[in-house]
Amino acid sequence: MKLIVGLGNRGREYAGTRHNAGFEWVDRLSQMLHAPLRLEARFHGLCAQIRQNDRDVWLLEPQTFMNRSGQSVATLCQFYKIQTNEIIIVHDELDLSPGVVKLKKGGGLGGHNGLKDIAAKLGTQDFWRLRIGIGHPGDRGAVVSYVLHPPRKEEAPLIDEAIARSLDVWPLIAQGACEAAMMKLHTKA
Repeated sequence: MKLIVGLGNRGREYAGTRHNAGFEWVDRLSQMLHAPLRLEARFHGLCAQIRQNDRDVWLLEPQTFMNRSGQSVATLCQFYKIQTNEIIIVHDELDLSPGVVKLKKGGGLGGHNGLKDIAAKLGTQDFWRLRIGIGHPGDRGAVVSYVLHPPRKEEAPLIDEAIARSLDVWPLIAQGACEAAMMKLHTKA
């Protein structure tokens, strides 16, 4: 993997919301790797470059708002000639319950505006996704409000645990062993 992208919305008013689960994941990875994120205006995001397994890996949090995340991702990919199979997008997932985390490659976009924009800008949906379950409000009309609010008290520790569990497979992801990471992540202990 050469690019790890955490999706979210910039700004204090969005900190801690369900929609910022991707930002939370990349923040924790950056702390774990002692690689502070810094604003890179040319990539429209907060970035860190690290060295893993003799290759450069970028961490990215687009600062363009969720529905324009593709601008940031595509710009960095074009500059460093990163292929779509070398990208993992970490994002909140309505179709998974809080506490569930899944890794997959390609597939549908599930109505996620950040994923839609990235797929449009890259010209493909064939990239890896780390999907952090946040649950669904039960009513399609309530989704926007739901994702832009913090998780309920009983959901927060479940989401936190899912993030921690998925960070445990980082060494496999860093090696490009995403199938092995997926098996480990999806297997109940």
